[in-house]
Amino acid sequence: MKEKVNHLKNEILEKVNNSKNLKEVNELKVTYLGKKGPVNELSSHLKELDNEEKKEFGKILNELKMEINKEIEEKIKYYEEIELKEKLAKEQIDVTLPGVKIPMGSPNILERIIEEIEEIFMSMGYDVVDGPEIESDRFNFELLNIPKGHPARDAQDTFYLKDEEILLRSQTSPVQARTMLKMGGDKPIRMICPGKTYRRDDDDATHSHQFMQIEGLLVDKNVSLSDLKGTFDVVCKKLFGESCETRFRPSYYQFTEPSVETDISCFVCKGKGCSLCKNTGWITVSGAGIVHPNVLKNCGYDPSNWTGFAFGFGAERLAMLKYGIEDIRTFYQTDLRSVKAFDRREKDND
Repeated sequence: MKEKVNHLKNEILEKVNNSKNLKEVNELKVTYLGKKGPVNELSSHLKELDNEEKKEFGKILNELKMEINKEIEEKIKYYEEIELKEKLAKEQIDVTLPGVKIPMGSPNILERIIEEIEEIFMSMGYDVVDGPEIESDRFNFELLNIPKGHPARDAQDTFYLKDEEILLRSQTSPVQARTMLKMGGDKPIRMICPGKTYRRDDDDATHSHQFMQIEGLLVDKNVSLSDLKGTFDVVCKKLFGESCETRFRPSYYQFTEPSVETDISCFVCKGKGCSLCKNTGWITVSGAGIVHPNVLKNCGYDPSNWTGFAFGFGAERLAMLKYGIEDIRTFYQTDLRSVKAFDRREKDND
């Protein structure tokens, strides 16, 4: 058996030494040291030996494997160095050539406008708050004065996950309720909450089953609609220019009383009438109002001492208006040509 081992060792070492390139060495490694190779085949004879012979023969096999591995690895390293030197000799770099311009993307335009709005509100002392996208019926509806049977609860509008008690939030207003409860009913609040919301809708150029909403809440003493109007004036002028005007129109929302819709003067036609504003001179950008007393009470605030206002923007709608985007699906695509177009518009606005 020892003679067989020595014969195999001499055979392998001779072939390794006579190899001409890296490919041949690797093939020898697979042939002799592979699972079905002759070296591993010798191990099958161990079961034919007694314990003393097994120890001796096992030692011989280990020494064989170590020696062959060592020779092969040294040969591999030798040929790898040769190949590297040949490659470096052939390849030359002309350092005088101009660099290659690598196309780069930029922040998604939707992300950009959300950050812009966050900066505006933070400059006025607002906190940016986040909350869960999977919500309970209590936070998404009940605390916000939306009772059972209200149309907003219809399964055609809301993605329910379990027994109509767990759902994908249909608005970011639950974060307002969570914040009020966290404050314990005795502290003023200034907050906005940008985040994803989900509603059953058919995706097209102006609708999406998933969209970004930016809702805000201010709770304090003696808050009125004039405070809300002043806040909107600041935000809209920052977004659409100092010449932008705002107005309120009466509306109805379950969680505010009184409720209003906020319009801005058309920044394209300057109020004269065009296709964007449907010849009215005004564009609706938000729903808002004074927080309903029931909502304050549900969230731990005494409505006889505390008042507040709440508002909500659609981030996609603001971006579509500001950058002239006609298809809401553009926000969820990765076409660099569209990104470049946004960059140009941004520079023009600057």
